[in-house]
Amino acid sequence: MEKRKVTIPQLEEMKQAGKKIKMVTAYDYPTAVLVDKTEIELILVGDSLGMVVLGYEGTVPVTMDDMIHHTRPVVKGAPNTFIVGDMPFMSYNISQEDAIYNAGRIMKEGGADCVKLEGGTVMASTVKAIVDAGIPVMAHIGLTPQTASALGGFKVQGKDAKMANEIIEDALALEEAGAFSIVLECIPAQVAKVITEKLSIPTIGIGAGPWCDGQVLVTHDMLGLFDRFVPKFVKQYAKVGDIIVDAFKQYAEEVNTGVFPDKAHSFTMKEEELEKLE
Repeated sequence: MEKRKVTIPQLEEMKQAGKKIKMVTAYDYPTAVLVDKTEIELILVGDSLGMVVLGYEGTVPVTMDDMIHHTRPVVKGAPNTFIVGDMPFMSYNISQEDAIYNAGRIMKEGGADCVKLEGGTVMASTVKAIVDAGIPVMAHIGLTPQTASALGGFKVQGKDAKMANEIIEDALALEEAGAFSIVLECIPAQVAKVITEKLSIPTIGIGAGPWCDGQVLVTHDMLGLFDRFVPKFVKQYAKVGDIIVDAFKQYAEEVNTGVFPDKAHSFTMKEEELEKLE
């Protein structure tokens, strides 16, 4: 069956029907083309590109221009997949006016189908303002990488009842504000289950257990393309990085030994034309 881009109402229907939602990241055209050939419904152009593509230590340095630059080719490469554009740090934190303007840039200049931003109850009014401006919002709570330093680093959130209840309240506030779905990152599976049951909008987990309405992984993590660290929640479905390194090594060896390029990979000219050369 031919793949068609999923809609927000269809994502809500998938939750009600118990059909799992799948999302992965992409930051360039060729990766987007590959995802578009599968039944994965959503692509996240995440600010994780700061680490896995741009070589930053975290997501904080990523700019609006970075996000728009990487969203455009993904949109072109995956016309049948719903594209989520991440809002980088400080693009929505200063004022609601800034938030609406920058969310609009991701939609208008980047071509994304919606935006994603981090934060719970404190961001609910900002989410509402963006939604009221006609821009769909995917929320993100639990471990929020942009503000990980304030959370004590990259670690599981909500492991005690007090913190868990705060995350639940965050989720309810974001649903009330108009978010159409919520990413739950690095929280106990039991807490994610409670949130998923309480909300009428889909939850998408990353390190949040099996009871979320959907799952998301960073493509570079799941394919073994990023080896600086591998989070516990990541399952590596392939080790493409090792294959690429082996190919580079073989290429270097063949160039050194003269095996490449051979006749099959070279162009020639007719002998009579060769004889005319000085």
